[in-house]
Amino acid sequence: MKGLIHLYWGEGKGKTTAAMGLALRALGAGKTVTAVQFLKGRESGEIALLRALGAQVFRGKDGAPFTARMSDEERAGMYRLQTEHLRQAMETGADVLLLDEACAAVEKGCVDETLLRRAVLEKPPEQEVVLTGRRPADWMREAADYSTELRCCRHPYEKGIGARKGIEY
Repeated sequence: MKGLIHLYWGEGKGKTTAAMGLALRALGAGKTVTAVQFLKGRESGEIALLRALGAQVFRGKDGAPFTARMSDEERAGMYRLQTEHLRQAMETGADVLLLDEACAAVEKGCVDETLLRRAVLEKPPEQEVVLTGRRPADWMREAADYSTELRCCRHPYEKGIGARKGIEY
């Protein structure tokens, strides 16, 4: 089976949720899944479940502040960590390689973009690759076999309702 490239992008909620749903479906079908979560530090509900079902998950920001508040040293450390996680994820040879927040990691210079491009553009022919993020690089849009833009029409945050455990994370 030929593997394809999926891109879930835009300002709306649901990019990671869609990607995790695909990962769950793949695991249920006996496929192997490796996920890299760029720029995310808070443990979210789906991570423990994916791991329990056999997925390998690499997270690249645990304990670090938001990128806008990072010192040059913290940013360099995160770049090294996330690039190493991506390298390790690529070596797993998983049927599905999920690259959550890859768009922002590239935009903010928090991962080696050349390596990320290789992970996507030079993937094994049968591997599915899933990218998420708000603003994809042009090369991501061009490479995508599936491109789904999520657009926010209304959000509870506008009413002062914050992120809720088990729903938004």
